[in-house]
Amino acid sequence: MRSQAEKASMFRTLHERRGAFIIPNPWDAGTARILAALGFEALATTSLGVANGLGRADSRVTRDEVIANCRAIAEATDLPVSVDLENCFAHAPAEAAGAIRLAAEAGAVGGSIEDATGDPKDGIYDFDLAVARVRAAAEVAHSLPVPFMLTARAENLLHGRHDFGDTIRRLRAYQEAGADVLYAPGLRNLAEVRQMVGAVKRPFNVVTGWLDPGVTAADLAEAGAKRISVGGALSRLALATFVQAGHAMKEQGSFAWMRDMAGVGDLRRLFETGAPV
Repeated sequence: MRSQAEKASMFRTLHERRGAFIIPNPWDAGTARILAALGFEALATTSLGVANGLGRADSRVTRDEVIANCRAIAEATDLPVSVDLENCFAHAPAEAAGAIRLAAEAGAVGGSIEDATGDPKDGIYDFDLAVARVRAAAEVAHSLPVPFMLTARAENLLHGRHDFGDTIRRLRAYQEAGADVLYAPGLRNLAEVRQMVGAVKRPFNVVTGWLDPGVTAADLAEAGAKRISVGGALSRLALATFVQAGHAMKEQGSFAWMRDMAGVGDLRRLFETGAPV
């Protein structure tokens, strides 16, 4: 089993080498092991996936639930794990930064802080407070015994604020405040990816959820992305298949969906291959 320090070194190397890498988002230990067995080099948690697994209609999760999920995924494989910490479950900078320490104690070697407040009436933190929150999180991340890569997320595009100028201003400020990776979810095409990447000097994470599904990892690498994630998409895909099978049974009395299910032996081999050694 790799040590946390070895995972941290591996994670930083992925961000320093040429090209882009895909960091898929499992939602539990089993899906983490499958992705490890398929050959991925790092994993990221998904708070939406956690909420889906808990049946939360509002997609909300608590800090304790996210940290417990992080621990389960970090312990499931030998891969570096970055944790989706939303707004770090607090508004004040020092309190928000505490989530970084908890994630590291749970085995993560990276994690994110976003500038979305969680309040539908006031969706984005004031600029100065947002920067102070990133600075506090970076100070904790960079003071830990094991290096921790902090990702700072500018959430404007997900909250009706389609202001690329302000988004870039925020990303640059988060860069200066100590963020190791930058992220602006909601980019819709390669031109927007190029615009964001060209405006900053840190590795840039692109989430695929708002892009045309025909865009490939090679396309995103050419556009300058360093890290490619899928957020809660894999969880949603699995649940879509589950819903379709449920409809088939209830409405048609059909079990034809069983032709497409994974074999028990195949799953056991994947779980065994993906397990820590």
